[in-house]
Amino acid sequence: MSDFEILIPKLGESIQEATITKIFVKQGDTVKEDDILFEVATDKVDSEIPSPVAGTVKQVLCAENEILAVGKVALIIALGDTSIDKIEAKPTSETTPETAKETVIDVESLKSEKEKSKTERFFSPLVKTIAGNEGITLDELENLAGSGIGGRVQKNDLLNYIERRKSDKKEAHSQPTATLTTTSQPTVNQIQKVSVSIGAEDTIVEMDRVRKLISNHMVMSKQVSPHVTSFVEADLTNIVLWRNKVKDEYLVKYGEKLTYMPLFTEAVAKALSDFRGINVSVDGDKIIYRKHINIGIAVATNSGNLVVPVIKDADNRNLLGITKEVNALAIAGRDEKLTADQISGGTFTITNFGSFGNLTGTPIINQPQAAILAIGTIEKKPAVIETITGDAIVVRHKMMLALSYDHRVIDGMLGGKFLRRIADYLEQFEIDRKI
Repeated sequence: MSDFEILIPKLGESIQEATITKIFVKQGDTVKEDDILFEVATDKVDSEIPSPVAGTVKQVLCAENEILAVGKVALIIALGDTSIDKIEAKPTSETTPETAKETVIDVESLKSEKEKSKTERFFSPLVKTIAGNEGITLDELENLAGSGIGGRVQKNDLLNYIERRKSDKKEAHSQPTATLTTTSQPTVNQIQKVSVSIGAEDTIVEMDRVRKLISNHMVMSKQVSPHVTSFVEADLTNIVLWRNKVKDEYLVKYGEKLTYMPLFTEAVAKALSDFRGINVSVDGDKIIYRKHINIGIAVATNSGNLVVPVIKDADNRNLLGITKEVNALAIAGRDEKLTADQISGGTFTITNFGSFGNLTGTPIINQPQAAILAIGTIEKKPAVIETITGDAIVVRHKMMLALSYDHRVIDGMLGGKFLRRIADYLEQFEIDRKI
């Protein structure tokens, strides 16, 4: 029997490696052509990798969450519809042993020219086959907000949509004629399109691939999670005075620029340790309590898009460790040089509206996380404080914090206490802290 090597595919000119996010087969499994073998994720694309041949999985040479270079062997398939021990089987007529070992799956080649002209979303051959058999158009597929990485449409998403469509048709036939003109509301996996008029002097620009992914991900998050946002104003006077005092010495001593973000990240990590019910994800009717506290930091790229690099185990790092990671990830993020591992695994996100001079904002949760914190600009404000001689009006440095959270699993009490705890850690910062 001849073997066929499944290699990590070419996912773009600048992509050198990919993370295996999920493996769907194991050694000994029989696979047919176009069966999904595994999922890969990079900083630019997320894809399901189908099998180009039929046969039996002889070896699985990769593991979930493992990062592999493009062209590296991920699986070996024994060609033919046989078990592993029948190694004398001949290769299929479409693939010879010589071509098998040199073949790299090119995900882009799986799309037809017609699809490329309409969309940059990737649909696996299995999804396209089911859609074709059920009469699902490409436009319908584009409007499905899938549950996969980056809103990718998976098999179950399509099957659920097909069932809903059949139910809607049955319900429509059972209703009186007068009710058939009623406009149905969009479902979780169906995005309603809005009719837009275009003027003669307007300019139309196609969204790039990353912006499409962001768009789909944000719409999906609002459809999936009932968002609630709470606000707290924090007094950052101690932090501002301390940073102004030590930032030059910090740069000389450690070679790192000390911004406010590491200080905010440190406070958030402490609060997440206190309130583990915030560091969760929702899977259907199950709550997943995350062991690791991995904090994502939203970064605007030079191309105008948004990426969220992740500080892994932020609660186990000191301020210097967080500072180094924040600075490195911010630079790589702006230059769009983050690796797949650096943008995966986040359990909570911080987004900085203050960097653009905004007072605050109401951010959208970064699924599958359950909460996101927005920090605003730091402003000097008059405030009333108590002194030994009575109340006094003084100038203080204040900042608004806004926490958006998933009301399915986080109630107002938990969300409010958590947000207040972050503010407490910021306000109680020791002004004589050593660097």
